[in-house]
Amino acid sequence: MRLLTHNVLRSPMKGVVEGYPLRIEATDVQMVESEVKEEFVKHMATTLDWGALCKAAAEVGMPEGSLPPALTPELLEDSSFLEALHRVLMDMHVVEGTLVCPETGRRFPIAEGVPNLMCTEDEVR
Repeated sequence: MRLLTHNVLRSPMKGVVEGYPLRIEATDVQMVESEVKEEFVKHMATTLDWGALCKAAAEVGMPEGSLPPALTPELLEDSSFLEALHRVLMDMHVVEGTLVCPETGRRFPIAEGVPNLMCTEDEVR
């Protein structure tokens, strides 16, 4: 699971108001380098929940302060920042672990890079 994917996932549990962001408990994180596409990263950056991304990056082991506390227009024009952001969003893969609902504590497995948010019938909204 890429951190870009994580940024849009929410808990599907019945009774959950926000269910976001899901906490990551990673047991296997791998970097898989890919070609940087600055325009794509620039576009995606403006749609992200920046706070959730910073929190997720810390949860998968990135040192605190690896990402700036806020996204600014100046950063979106900085090629080295866009490359670094690409590495965080696209190249960091949570291969194994768990996503945890912030409201219910319900745990959802991540296996072979795929998060499984399936719920039982009585758990679904």
